[in-house]
Amino acid sequence: MAENLHEKLIALRIERNWTKTDVARKLGIKTLSTYANWEYGTRRPDPHMIKEIATLYNVSIDYLYGHSDNSYPTREDEDFENAIKDPDLKRWYLELPKSDEEDLMKLRKMWEIIKNEDK
Repeated sequence: MAENLHEKLIALRIERNWTKTDVARKLGIKTLSTYANWEYGTRRPDPHMIKEIATLYNVSIDYLYGHSDNSYPTREDEDFENAIKDPDLKRWYLELPKSDEEDLMKLRKMWEIIKNEDK
């Protein structure tokens, strides 16, 4: 399995039987050397282009960055991405790790009450 971004780019391209020129064109990159340098590992695409690459190959961004062995986005990944489009939920998600353990315990209890309310 490819461990580095450049190795993953090569493997994903070869899996589809595309040339570097094909990929550069599909990504809207004007100069082939830009894409080729990503595959050589001498340069890295910016975060916007990582998202474009993930979309092109239908893989998760986490997979490209090496945070996941699962190359394809899961339903949970898609649900999470949709959920954090809500500004309030995104802010809550970002603030949650800063909470102390006592507050997290309270939140867990509140969540259990809410989940069991309908039962």
